[in-house]
Amino acid sequence: MAVVVLLFGIGAWRRRWISDDGLIVLRTVRNLLAGNGPVFNVGERVEANTSTAWTYLMYLGSWLGGPVRMEYVALALALALSLAGVAMLMLGAARLYAPGLQGRRALLLPAGALVYIALPPARDFATSGLEAGLVLAYLGLLWWMLVCWSQALRMPRSRARGAWFTGCLAFVAGCSVLVRPELALIGGGALIMMLVAARDWRSRTLILVAGGALPVAYQIFRMGYYGLLVPGTALAKDAAGDKWSQGMIYLANFNAPYALWVPAVLLAALGAALWVGSAVRYRPRRPVPPGVGRWARLVRSPGAVVCFFVFSGLLQAAYWVRQGGDFMHGRVLLAPLFCMLAPVAVIPVLLPDGARFRREAGLPLSGAVGLLWLAVAGWALWAANSHGMGDDATRVTYSGIVDERRFYSQATGNAHPLTAADYLGYPRMRAVLTTIAATPDGALLLPSGNYDQWDVVPVILPVPPGIGVPAEPDPDGSGPHTVFFTNMGMLGMNTGLDVRVLDQIGLINPIAAHTERLEHGRIGHDKDLFRDWVVADGPWVKWYPLIPGYLDQDWIAQAEAALRCPDTAAVLGSVRAPMGPRRFLSNVLHSPSFTRYRIERVPRDELLRCGLAIPEPTKPVYTGMPPELP
Repeated sequence: MAVVVLLFGIGAWRRRWISDDGLIVLRTVRNLLAGNGPVFNVGERVEANTSTAWTYLMYLGSWLGGPVRMEYVALALALALSLAGVAMLMLGAARLYAPGLQGRRALLLPAGALVYIALPPARDFATSGLEAGLVLAYLGLLWWMLVCWSQALRMPRSRARGAWFTGCLAFVAGCSVLVRPELALIGGGALIMMLVAARDWRSRTLILVAGGALPVAYQIFRMGYYGLLVPGTALAKDAAGDKWSQGMIYLANFNAPYALWVPAVLLAALGAALWVGSAVRYRPRRPVPPGVGRWARLVRSPGAVVCFFVFSGLLQAAYWVRQGGDFMHGRVLLAPLFCMLAPVAVIPVLLPDGARFRREAGLPLSGAVGLLWLAVAGWALWAANSHGMGDDATRVTYSGIVDERRFYSQATGNAHPLTAADYLGYPRMRAVLTTIAATPDGALLLPSGNYDQWDVVPVILPVPPGIGVPAEPDPDGSGPHTVFFTNMGMLGMNTGLDVRVLDQIGLINPIAAHTERLEHGRIGHDKDLFRDWVVADGPWVKWYPLIPGYLDQDWIAQAEAALRCPDTAAVLGSVRAPMGPRRFLSNVLHSPSFTRYRIERVPRDELLRCGLAIPEPTKPVYTGMPPELP
């Protein structure tokens, strides 16, 4: 087991990096440390991070780390948590087999854990700066604790029988939604199992309070502070929607390079062999205490925990396939796979022990287990050296899926982009700093077709007080700047907190977040706000010739009028108006309607939806017909 953790650590370190998305959370941490609250842009309360626990863990680590760069804190935490998750997964499986191995000579060999660490995406996301490491640690801890809980009834003097362990397990299960929202499927299921198995109302009350207090408290905070029922990222990606066909493409993209069906068959055969053999026969060391009902005995058993964890992995995988997967190769299917591998993370192989070995284990069965394990090890060696997606790894093809680590390594010219400064090798990042320095009065920066240049929309002077845009020049003499681009992580960490960063897909842009999801957009990027809205929503020049030619002056005027729609103004006010008790309570009450609210991407359509007048056009509408002769 120690060797597996060591190999995983070496493999993850050799592929170390911090992704652009991993830098997004660091911008929020910077604002927290600066006293601006958990926001991405000052003056705009948007929850830009899916994992609440990872955000505040990074805040704590950065606060304790002091002068240490946040990127290195993220790297160390992500790697340590990833290794801990794999270790606890194996410890949980070892604990599962322990009662059946009492008094026998046996060797525990890594099987499912070997499959996981062999996958290149698993090693990529062990240090990506995302919450993947935290997810592994959480799932490993929950698995180990559930196995201990399931065996406690029949184990004398088991610590897992006490109320303190029950409370800790309920707390861990309840925190699932704070680690990642979709993990509520497994955390909630664990709480239901505990409630069914509880012996009295005192135990049930303890489970409900320990498991629900923190998630419910944070949910109230989210509703009041952000004005939403779900994280902003879930709204931006319409997590309740479905894209089954794209999800199947994503599943095939994950399976094909590594032939994952091979270890699936081998591990299923291993599990069956262990179940048939006496190696996993559960031998209770004491009868079930009186007063424990039939359903409680059934639910609080190792077999029920194994079935629950495997089913939870399948359920999570089905959720992600329904959602359409992701644009990063393999990322969102790693956690479901981790769950399904838990019962066979390690496997016991009985060693010869005279007649008892031949009678209880059977030489043919033990030989079959050994051969199957050798086949798993052989596959793992092959998969660990796989080229993954091959030539398509860094190309955004029709599927929209890329190998994110290789993509940014190639884009930055750095094999291990770890800090925000490393991303300055990306041509647009160098250019954005130059453009900001060249526009001291302030400007809106729009990406041009030239990677070394940004299009500039100048600010209207004097700058009127605005939400999300500084009303006065900064102390260094510069004016308000807004940058509109997709890669908000590298932008947010390479610019000051006074620079407003917006995206067109809605992760940090409240207007884009409330648009409808595009049917055939790139997965994870399937909202696309027109740039005219950004010009309309700020103190920028809105007429020719000071705006780029690809912007439509009439669309800008229509978007400006559409932003005055009462419902839209209410939604934007929920995140832009000053926070106070009255605003907090109003947001809590209206958060369901704010979460459901959607606007049209085309400004004219939005005006029609709101029933507002359409501004007079500044030029005749183009019909393709020749102008009428006098």
